[in-house]
Amino acid sequence: MQSPSASYRGHQAYGYLEPGVDYADFELAEQIGRVPAYDGGVSAEQSERVSRIMAEHIVISLHEHAVVLPKDVGELRRYNRTGRQRTGYEGLSRSGMTAVFDNFMAGASCVTSENGWKWNDMIYALGLRLADIAKQDYVVHALTVDDIRAAKRDGRMALVAGLESATMIENELDRLDILYGFGVRQIGVAYSQANQLGSGLAERADAGLTNFGRRAVERMNRLGMAIDISHSGDRTCLEVIEHSAVPVFITHAGARAVWPTNRMKPDEVIRACAERGGVIGLEAAPHTTLSEEHREHSLESVMDHFTYCVDLVGIDHVTFGPDTMFGDHVGVHKTYAGNYAQNRDAAPDHPNVAYVDGLENPAENFTNIVGWLVKHGYGDDDISKVIGGNTLRVLDHVW
Repeated sequence: MQSPSASYRGHQAYGYLEPGVDYADFELAEQIGRVPAYDGGVSAEQSERVSRIMAEHIVISLHEHAVVLPKDVGELRRYNRTGRQRTGYEGLSRSGMTAVFDNFMAGASCVTSENGWKWNDMIYALGLRLADIAKQDYVVHALTVDDIRAAKRDGRMALVAGLESATMIENELDRLDILYGFGVRQIGVAYSQANQLGSGLAERADAGLTNFGRRAVERMNRLGMAIDISHSGDRTCLEVIEHSAVPVFITHAGARAVWPTNRMKPDEVIRACAERGGVIGLEAAPHTTLSEEHREHSLESVMDHFTYCVDLVGIDHVTFGPDTMFGDHVGVHKTYAGNYAQNRDAAPDHPNVAYVDGLENPAENFTNIVGWLVKHGYGDDDISKVIGGNTLRVLDHVW
């Protein structure tokens, strides 16, 4: 974990309002020190190199939820029903990141519905948090690649607004334009369940990209909105990749050859994404990117997926989208387990963990990732690619 950014002046979420009067107050999870610090076995000399690399290069997380959860995860649904999730400014200030793709937890912003992905609920999640971001001067809402580069120059944090699914646009293609106008620059096709655009990875059958989905892909291309296929079914992924005029992202997933579940991507999809210029970001949500060698989920498990993907498609097409937040991520999964009709495909037995050691929240992720890469002999040029350079290359093309 890095020292706090000199540009961070202590802003706390919704600090311009009075808690308990203007909005419901909750005791929040710790942004720093919620779980024991990760011991990656990095020497003092290696640690100095980690700090230098992160200071010199643009660091981008391709997928996070940079919000702070309630300390008592039993209050999570009540918290999310307010629509007013808290950005973790303090934790972000210690992350060493230049930019974060924040996916706004729209599927859990259940203001009007317990089932998520409703248009009005998504507007709550997006609008309230962007209003708060506008009231402080450390995190900047990034709309262009130049905004990301300017954040690096100015010592600030660029936040890219993303959504994990286009479900809430229903059959209204112009809603993509509205989202772009609100500042959304990345959107997923489907979140596990099928929608008007295509099939999710949890469905028993994958019908592929619909005719409406083809039009949506074309509209996103014209707008300059990055497309994510992380939660789409395999056929839908391949058809999105083929139909898009520009590269697409797998913002947060892993390799099915390493851990055989539907949440991971098969070689065919990873290769197709890379062949069209795209990038896969390695996922670290609890109990996803496991491996036979490291069944207890940790940074080591995730890096087994990293090395596999680098061998498969080359280092120019791999990055990291850890998919973490500040608080009990395992508790989030338990809270919302009944919201989506998941395909409970058989997975190898593995231990349950309370958190992913080394990749528990956005404050620590990239310090530990770069530490692992340094310890395992990767050069500065390759490290710079996988911690941000590859993502910037795609964004230069897509945006």
